[in-house]
Amino acid sequence: MSLNILLVEDDAVFAQAMAEELRGFDHEVAIAADGRDALAAVDSQAFDAVILDRMLPKIDGISVLERLRGANITMPFIMLSALGRSVEKVEGLEAGADDYVVKPVAAVELNARLLALMRGRGWTGSAGDTIHAGDIVVSPTKFRAWRDGIALDLGKLEFKLLAEFVANADAVLTRAMLVERVWGYDFAPTTNIVDVYVRHLRVKLTAAGGEDPILTVRGVGYTLRG
Repeated sequence: MSLNILLVEDDAVFAQAMAEELRGFDHEVAIAADGRDALAAVDSQAFDAVILDRMLPKIDGISVLERLRGANITMPFIMLSALGRSVEKVEGLEAGADDYVVKPVAAVELNARLLALMRGRGWTGSAGDTIHAGDIVVSPTKFRAWRDGIALDLGKLEFKLLAEFVANADAVLTRAMLVERVWGYDFAPTTNIVDVYVRHLRVKLTAAGGEDPILTVRGVGYTLRG
């Protein structure tokens, strides 16, 4: 099981060493050195899990976790700390951590804990917390989407429409199919609601200059190039 992990750790030597060992388990690992960078990283990229040091500069780990949980970020968090008293563990777990690990810790143990958390959430390598089509990434659990690493500012229905396209990349989706899956209607609406939302979505997908990935299949519907 390969994961995309954010490691938030201000000790550069420890962070680099741990990242290399976790990469040895076939994970991708990005590093943030403080709480502010951690918030920015989660806002701009899709991760499967976060390993979060408690004692961080600028914004401490507890505050980072509370902010992200308050923003409905649901990915697994493992909190690392040299503080190992029960009251400190409880504080970390109550802030939203899925697990609390006292330093020092070996990479093999962190890997085992990560995999156990993902299995408990029903995560699989094929389904995952993110789905991809070309340079578009959608995270249903975070209700976020990115194109070429840039976060997309989408409304609820725009997000659902994009998620449907990405999940069915290269397949033709009729307007009736989209109306049922995105809007929940089992009848054809009297307006061109699908076409309107597809136009909105195209504008946001191409705002940074990329090519329009949505193709119109005349008389039928739309398809997203995967």
